[in-house]
Amino acid sequence: MVSWPVVINVFHIITSTDVGGAEMMLGGLLSVTDRTRFAPQVVSLTPPGAVAGRIEALGVPVHSLRMARGWPNPMAVGRLARLLRGESADIVQTWMYHADLVGGLAARMVGVPVVWNIRHSNLDPAMDRKRTIRIAALLAYLSRTMPVEIITNSSAAKDAHVARGYAAEKITVISNGFDTTALKPDAVSRHDVRRELGAGADTPLVGLVARFSPHKDHRGFLRAASRLRARMPQVEFVLCGAGMERSNPELLRWIEEEKLNGCVHLLGPRADVGRINAALDVATSSSRSESFPTAVGEAMACGVPCVVTDVGDARVLVGDCGWVVAPGDADALAAAWFACLQLPAPERRELGLRARRSIEDRFGLPAVAGRYQDLYLDVLGANTRSTA
Repeated sequence: MVSWPVVINVFHIITSTDVGGAEMMLGGLLSVTDRTRFAPQVVSLTPPGAVAGRIEALGVPVHSLRMARGWPNPMAVGRLARLLRGESADIVQTWMYHADLVGGLAARMVGVPVVWNIRHSNLDPAMDRKRTIRIAALLAYLSRTMPVEIITNSSAAKDAHVARGYAAEKITVISNGFDTTALKPDAVSRHDVRRELGAGADTPLVGLVARFSPHKDHRGFLRAASRLRARMPQVEFVLCGAGMERSNPELLRWIEEEKLNGCVHLLGPRADVGRINAALDVATSSSRSESFPTAVGEAMACGVPCVVTDVGDARVLVGDCGWVVAPGDADALAAAWFACLQLPAPERRELGLRARRSIEDRFGLPAVAGRYQDLYLDVLGANTRSTA
């Protein structure tokens, strides 16, 4: 008969604790973890970021290997292995390629089962670092022997990685989950954020929450913004995320080239994304590559209609509650924004509420967390049987 520890020690190994989709998903997952069965700890490969404090506020210890970004450091792998052994880890859950490799090596050293978590869809040499592509290729080779299970957050990510040689039989799709008690329509936040921005109550606001990255295609967003502005001069735009700041010269140059000075609000990384979403009339994703766009689900949970590019599982996420356009097509993106903003306000609100109901029904955080926890129990049971 298989018996598990009374409390299962789960170590989450993640590349960083900066603000990002994977990091926020991990934080959400930990917020609803059944602490009577699971004792989670987090290890960041890189120095602590903004999400580390939020995780610690949940009572979850956060460690850092303080690695520089690059190829895994053997000494860091050794330090992680000693930590896993010293804390009697029962299972290791890794997040993103670098952590999959580092955490997988350390877990293998101490004989602990490891579950990889892949948060990427397509890898493109024009947008992804050569190092990342090489690590992903190495992981494809190791996928048959190192992890006991592999989680992807979208069907598109699964298909892309199977095509790259990953072990298909080990891959389970578990979509991102959203805390709809924290992410919700909020009239007070809508008023307050617009006042902070200096935007009127009726000013059309189009927003993008995304870090500065070629994958997110901020250049394409700004091209589309220029086209929409030509048809709707009163519209303004909100950019939120790492690199969305006046200290980013490339972003400022693009804004200048598109003649958008004075109508683009650069908010940088924010901890109050729910408040920002509540102020928007349209939320968007202009990505050229994406697995499962967390920011879109967050906006939908806040009752905001969304326009997304057709990458990863974005179409599956939005369903019939928004618009889907081809990636890299600024004209189509602008036209979809215009169509949404042309809806009468009551119809746009109803569309947003329908989007929220879709998130509640299909992607509620407790149900998603339950799938992770069930997988851990299955893995631990199988591992116990294999060593009995």
